This record gives sequence, C-alpha cells and structure tokens, in this order.
Amino acid sequence: MLNSKKQIHYQIGINLIMIMLTLIIVLPFILVFISSVTDENVLIRNGYSFFPEKVSLYAYQYIIRQGEKILRAYMITIIVTVIGTSVNIALSALIAYPLSVRTLPHRRAITFFVFFTMLFNGGLVPTYLMYTSFFHIKNTIWALIVPNFLLSANNVLMIRSYFMTSIPEALFEAAKIDGAGHLKIFCKIVLPLGKPILITMGLFSGLTYWNDWTNGLYYLSGNDGQKLYGIQNLLNQMITDIQYLASGKVTGNIGAEVAKLPTTSVRMAIAFIAMLPLFIIYPFLQKYFSEGITLGAVKG
Repeated sequence: MLNSKKQIHYQIGINLIMIMLTLIIVLPFILVFISSVTDENVLIRNGYSFFPEKVSLYAYQYIIRQGEKILRAYMITIIVTVIGTSVNIALSALIAYPLSVRTLPHRRAITFFVFFTMLFNGGLVPTYLMYTSFFHIKNTIWALIVPNFLLSANNVLMIRSYFMTSIPEALFEAAKIDGAGHLKIFCKIVLPLGKPILITMGLFSGLTYWNDWTNGLYYLSGNDGQKLYGIQNLLNQMITDIQYLASGKVTGNIGAEVAKLPTTSVRMAIAFIAMLPLFIIYPFLQKYFSEGITLGAVKG
C-alpha cells in the first residue's frame, strides 16, 4: 500500500513537471499569435499580453496584400526543403552504411575524416569565393540548397550509430549467406529498418532548410536574386522595409500613412506565418521522430 502511494505521488510529480515544460514550450507560440492580432496601440501601451484589450487583423491584411510574393516565396522554400532534405538523407545514408560495416578497410580513418569536418571548415570568405567563382551558384536555386546543409557529418554519424546498434548483425550475415550484395542489403534491410532514424534526421534537415536565411543573404542579390527569395528571406526583407518606413525618413502623404503601420504586430504575424507549416507537418512525423530518438538513445 505504501509503495502504491509513493508511485501515485511520483506519477503526479512527473505529470506536473511535464505539464510545466509543455507550457514553457507552447505559451511563447501562443503569445506570438495573440500579439499578431493585437491592436498596435495596445501593444505599445500595455506590451505583450495573452488577453489583449483590442483585436486587430491589420497585420495579416498587410501581409495578404503581399500575397503573390508570399506564395512564390513559400513555393521556393518548399522546393528547396524537399530537394535539400531528400539529397541530404540519401547521401548521409549512403555514407553511413559503409561506415557501419565492421569489415570495411580503414573504417576508423574514414570515420575520423567525417568527424573532422564537424570541427574545422575553410571559413566564410573562402567558402563564398569557392561557390561563386568556381561553382557559379550565385543567384540560382542551388545557392539555397548546396552551401552548408547538403551534407551533414552529424547526420552521417548518427545514422551510422543507429545502423550499428539497432540492426542485428545476424540479418546481414543471413543476407550474405543467401547471396545478397551490399546494395541489396542496403535497399532491402537497412533502409526499411532504419526508417525511424532517417525520418528523424530528415526532420532536422528539413527544419534547417526551412529556417535558413543566411544562404539567401550571402548568395542572392539584385532583382534576379530577390525572385528566388524563400519565405525567411522575404519576411526578413519585409521587416527591414517596415523598419525603414517607420523610421521617419519617409515624408509627405506616404509618410503619414506609414506612421500608421503596425510594425510590432506585423513582425509577430510574419513570425507566426513562418512557423505555421511546421506545426502542421510535425504531428505526422512525431511517431518516427520519437522512435528514432529513443531507440538511438537506449541502444547507443
């Protein structure tokens, strides 16, 4: 009886902790949305609040007026995220599988070279010169896909560890006895059983591509570059334009209209729009995400 009460109290304590952690994570997103539909004057006077005195949709009306640009930027971001994530996971899995084979010659040395890239790189300026002068990706869609994110050493090592610890060695031996080569083993055994970690790493890679704006900042410029802006770069540009218009440098009738622009609520609306697709997609991947993380942690 005493142990049962202790278990109940322990469970209640754990539940309360999890509820608090959930609120800490969720409440900022709710606050961003509520701030985006709060009247600008109320925000300036009272600050951010979960219970605004006055609701206004002017921020979203302003963004809707940029509808064509927003839709194009979303399409570019979706294309870049899908292509970049697919190639990232494909390359990572193709490198990780040989490194997980214990009979691979010089496996430790190759693994070290992969790990070495996590510690050192050529620097921003040499990287920029290499991509623009030799690969000529400036103001192309490849500028948003190739630099920095196309292949991740961290993904390779995580996937390799999962293959080594979560897929029984006996399966590989049985497949080899039946005459299967490494390509068939990779396609028929490794990929199906490695789905949790591949989807988990794919989610991380997809988030990186979706939230990236530095590649667009470095490699896209001029009118040709702006046509390839993803959602993050476009929203960043909108925030910059709003700040400039609200700085008081614009005079006349336009300046009077600009002074009425809800700069703070527009920023919150822009942030919420950028986050919204991730909220929609994540529930469908949560099962694989949780399985990939927990299996890797327990068996690693």
